[in-house]
Amino acid sequence: MSPKILVLGGLGFLGSNLIRHCVGQGHTDLLTIDSAEPDLGGRLRPLAEVWDSVQFLRGDIRDPDLLRQIVEGRDVIFNCAAQTSHTLSFADPFFDADVNGGACLRLLEAVKTHNTTAVVVYPSSSTVIGRATGEMIDETHSERPLDLYSAHKSIAEKYHYIYGKVHDLKTVILRFPNLYGPCGRTTPDYGFVNYFISLASEGKQITVYGAGDQRRNLLFVDDAVSVMYRSAFDERLYGDIFFVAHDEHLSVIEIAERIVAEFGRSTVVSVEWPETRRRIEVDSVALSSEKFRAVTGWSPTFGIDQGLRRTRQIMERGQSAE
Repeated sequence: MSPKILVLGGLGFLGSNLIRHCVGQGHTDLLTIDSAEPDLGGRLRPLAEVWDSVQFLRGDIRDPDLLRQIVEGRDVIFNCAAQTSHTLSFADPFFDADVNGGACLRLLEAVKTHNTTAVVVYPSSSTVIGRATGEMIDETHSERPLDLYSAHKSIAEKYHYIYGKVHDLKTVILRFPNLYGPCGRTTPDYGFVNYFISLASEGKQITVYGAGDQRRNLLFVDDAVSVMYRSAFDERLYGDIFFVAHDEHLSVIEIAERIVAEFGRSTVVSVEWPETRRRIEVDSVALSSEKFRAVTGWSPTFGIDQGLRRTRQIMERGQSAE
């Protein structure tokens, strides 16, 4: 019998790609909840081709009564619901704390009380560590986050970890780096890679702060959702935290130039750092996924060139369909 899957935040970038992946794996009992604010129609559009396989419920993940209802009877819960902007976490810190922290605690309490057999997979962020203090970063690195979004994601990690250890819930925590790919947000508040992609696709100039020499790991969204899916069914991963990233370590300006080369109609310029962004910049980070690879044998399918090519092709198909 096919597992009953719940995706929180199923209309977001990660959630919508995850739903498509689950449908591709043959799942037909899929429930997703999303507040769908502010553009319901625009956020439903990426799921149009799989919508018949999905039960959609519009609701707020901060509602404990709703959480109790939707976790009952579910075999796998993907906790993708989040406020995902580093900069906007400062604009409304209490909202960020409630969505990225309090809502996770309410979810785990609902699972503990009403469905202890469910697997809960939580996609976290590599930015929980703050500035790197070594050349290669693994799960033993300290956590000194530099913005409220990262701080609240770190707190939510601890909630999932504690409920796994103390209450025997089947939790998996996956720390992803900069995710990119189709259906990503196209404003700078929600990650620089998808924003650069949107600019290049429109032939607009890409602006890089400073020299752009800070290095980053990336992960194509198809690789991320594949990892999330397999993690739900691998008992060796339950109760632990893992970095999951591609082993390409590229500078921001290299990433921008690769994007320009793929889309062929943009340029890259450098400007001085805005003071607020400089204060929360984590500088160069090189992540190791060796712990996850050692357990699972995983390796990513898409390098940056393959991921950008696939993103462009999907975007062009979507534009031609309109």
